[in-house]
Amino acid sequence: MDYEQPQPDSEPETTSKSEPTLAPKVENPWIETLKTIGLSAFLALGIRSFVAEARYIPSGSMLPTLQINDRLIIDKISYRFTDPVRGDIVVFNPTAQLEKELDDDGKKKFNEAFIKRVIGLPGDRIDVKSGKVYINGKVLSEKYLDEAPHYNWSSTALTPDGIVPKGHYLVLGDNRNNSYDSHYWGFVPKDKIVGKATVRFWPINRAGGIDPQPDYNRS
Repeated sequence: MDYEQPQPDSEPETTSKSEPTLAPKVENPWIETLKTIGLSAFLALGIRSFVAEARYIPSGSMLPTLQINDRLIIDKISYRFTDPVRGDIVVFNPTAQLEKELDDDGKKKFNEAFIKRVIGLPGDRIDVKSGKVYINGKVLSEKYLDEAPHYNWSSTALTPDGIVPKGHYLVLGDNRNNSYDSHYWGFVPKDKIVGKATVRFWPINRAGGIDPQPDYNRS
């Protein structure tokens, strides 16, 4: 024999402290539940912060496209790789101009995000006249409107040459005559845009894509 047979009463060569146990460790079920809840909350917050989130429509400024109390999914990731295009419906935080507006009590008037349609892109000049929107002198086809704008306006009211600055967008509500939008307070910087409205999930009978692609964005 090449090795000595240990005696029955001799000390084992490897103690139980260094021998891996095969029995699974049983953890307190409350701790397991808390871990699960914590992980779920982390994932939910991560998705809401970086990928998508739900929003509801509190006003009629986007009628008829969006109804009051519609629930939408906002895509928050696309604009990390691409720029908004004309016709996109975007959610954005109050601009610097809006943040300056105060209510009767001297408090900030606008704390919630807005939702409007992108009409003017960087480099565009926009004019509203005779019930139509003109982009660089050409009429914009807007079949999503129920009512033509009653006002005349030009982006020269915002800048001397009327050109939308680089990295900024001009947005208007589809309810053109009842929307507090860019023609009142100016352009939206891209870094204020939260994301693009893509899907309506409530009410059920109108669930699905929220807006047919405008004619001017069709290939």
